[in-house]
Amino acid sequence: MTHTSKTFDLIESLRANGDDFCIATVVRTADLTSAKAGAKAVVTRDGEIHGFVGGGCVTGAVKKAALEAIRTGKPGVVRIRPKDQVKSPVDTDGSPLYKSSCPSGGTVEFFLEPMRTARKLVVCGCSPVAQALVSIAKTVGFNVILASLAKDHAEISGADHYLDGFGLEQLDIGPSDAIVISTQGKKDREALRAALCTSAGYVSMVGSRRKIDTLKNTLSGEGKISRERLADLHGPAGLDIGAVGPEEIALSIATEIVATLRRPDRLANDDQEAISC
Repeated sequence: MTHTSKTFDLIESLRANGDDFCIATVVRTADLTSAKAGAKAVVTRDGEIHGFVGGGCVTGAVKKAALEAIRTGKPGVVRIRPKDQVKSPVDTDGSPLYKSSCPSGGTVEFFLEPMRTARKLVVCGCSPVAQALVSIAKTVGFNVILASLAKDHAEISGADHYLDGFGLEQLDIGPSDAIVISTQGKKDREALRAALCTSAGYVSMVGSRRKIDTLKNTLSGEGKISRERLADLHGPAGLDIGAVGPEEIALSIATEIVATLRRPDRLANDDQEAISC
């Protein structure tokens, strides 16, 4: 089996497993380099490099740049040059620049193509707002997970996956994912605690401000969740668009989710350490 065949087989395997990864392709070289144009490698989200795109003096930069591309979801060109030629982290055309310590003094230009699975939206609860939000989120491209007691699952249709209870720690939730609590008095505190103990980039709760403030104070008193994390909670959920009825409320929530997850300053903090409770 050729190297190229192995690379494409790995890509298919990663896609089938729903894993995030990045394809790094050498598009141009200058002076002496061990990798040539057309060489490819796959970088997995845990930083493993499969394939050959250069020696050890460039693979560190490839790994760093590829993980950044996976984090942001943005494809683009990056260049690796001898360290004495790098005066800025960004080239004149806006492409990121990385330093190389290779004695050969070569320059390598890569195109990075991140492949990410759909962002997750976990909807906790089986309220009318929850049903409407599941429907809207599917059209936006979210992988929707409904978390509630198993006996209530039949009340909500259209989710991609169903979770019995609120054991959200098993879902591998990250900063590009969202969680909405719409439990209507059924294990509100348990669901909210579980949501805030994840690294989700967006967490909100449907309910009155008084109810949400009471729950936040209770969780704060437990001492397991930081004040900073409690302050991340959007509540009441949704942008103020004068929404009336479950469908409009769900629309306001979906809009707030997209606005929050697309915000540039949030992307800059995606490499935060995982939250633990």
